[in-house]
Amino acid sequence: MNVLMVEPGKVPYETEIGDGLKAMQEAVGGYIQAVYPYEDPIAIVCNEEGKLEGLPLNRALRTEDGEIYDIIAGNFFICGLGEENFCSLSPELSEKFKEEFKHPETFAKLFGKIIAVKEPIPGDGAPEKPHKGPEL
Repeated sequence: MNVLMVEPGKVPYETEIGDGLKAMQEAVGGYIQAVYPYEDPIAIVCNEEGKLEGLPLNRALRTEDGEIYDIIAGNFFICGLGEENFCSLSPELSEKFKEEFKHPETFAKLFGKIIAVKEPIPGDGAPEKPHKGPEL
């Protein structure tokens, strides 16, 4: 099945995985959990115990107002929803969610609230990190 893979610190990419439970578990590194935060016919499939296992925080899920209500830890993939099971993600939805999750995020707690900072992607029109000179 064609899915959109989202790894911590990386830009999402399309890939092919098997549609069996074992292949999905391998893709996320453990037991799977599916969440359905969008009206689109898609599932976000992640590691059910990602936070408990201390996997790196990946991307935030937000309300319509932009408030963070959850953070996915570890790898996750986005797939389509068939009538009774997961299926390949359509090219249109793949493009939509590539844009949605395009920027890796860094998380911090500030004044009792968790914030997410989108990281720049080189070549995306964002300024490059300044070059440090040689160490003395």
